[in-house]
Amino acid sequence: MSLEEKFDGVVSRYEELQNLLASQDLDSGQDFARLSKEFADLTSVVEGINALRQAQSELADLAAMMTDADSDDEMRALAEEEFLALKEKVPALERQVHLSLLPKDEADEKNAILEIRAGTGGGEAALFAADLFRMYQRYAETHRWKLEVMELSETGIGGYKEVIASISGRGVFARLKFESGVHRVQRVPVTESGGRIHTSAATVAVLPEAEDVDVQIDDKDLRIDVFRASGPGGQSVNTTDSAVRITHMPSGIVVSQQDEKSQHKNKAKAMRVLRARLYERERQLRDAERAAARKSQVGSGDRSERIRTYNFPQGRVTDHRINLTLHKLDRVMDGDLDDLVDALVADDQAALLAEVS
Repeated sequence: MSLEEKFDGVVSRYEELQNLLASQDLDSGQDFARLSKEFADLTSVVEGINALRQAQSELADLAAMMTDADSDDEMRALAEEEFLALKEKVPALERQVHLSLLPKDEADEKNAILEIRAGTGGGEAALFAADLFRMYQRYAETHRWKLEVMELSETGIGGYKEVIASISGRGVFARLKFESGVHRVQRVPVTESGGRIHTSAATVAVLPEAEDVDVQIDDKDLRIDVFRASGPGGQSVNTTDSAVRITHMPSGIVVSQQDEKSQHKNKAKAMRVLRARLYERERQLRDAERAAARKSQVGSGDRSERIRTYNFPQGRVTDHRINLTLHKLDRVMDGDLDDLVDALVADDQAALLAEVS
């Protein structure tokens, strides 16, 4: 199918939806909501197609004017000036339309579950995990997203063994989905008297938060254990069995929650995390073939894959997937991630365009 045929198909579907919604001849409110969303999604695509076709039509008219023997020199010069100015704008219009036609990641508009765990490096890795979490906290603040800590395991010296949080807002997963993987830090630990640089790591997982309709979980597939919550070193923090551990037996996924004093609230939080992990598991299985083909681009999102190095002595951060190095580590750690995120999104879009071209 040619590009023009694709454009015609999109415009035809848009007009069909417009007529369907105007007729109000739909079986249910669900049909109306579904078609309304599809119509809204196609609106910007059709606007882009119309703008591109309008520009192409104007270019043809100006080209004809430039070669028209009946036009005087001044008219031809004016037409040439307009032609050159418009010709510069067309590639941007084409790219915008091509991007709008790319297959959408259905999870992009979802909220996200952020999981950070200390990796190799002992106490320094736990301190780095805490630094990463504060980095994402500040990034969420700059985008006016809401961040809620769901589970936190501290080391007692300011480090985090593990932290799980939900982040909600517009386009959260679309902006954060490339953060999954191993983050490595190179710096002199505060406990290092000899000034030697140590390397440690933390793993980050960003999962789209699933709704009940996204993942069907059968109660008979769950084993739910309750136990007494405890603080650092096993110290009891309450006297009731409020902590919850949920095991999804078909997949072997285990989720524990103990931050709340209420067993009911801990179970609800654990189910949110479980749904997100199951949803991500399904997405990865579904996209495995495509991810393998594109691994050289922005990676597979595998948590075992080293994706970024934060070098404190040299004040730089390097994303290994796209070979991008920024010499503004202090700003990145303070939540200024947009240059990294924008570059990763652009690289992903370029890979997708290459696939469909």
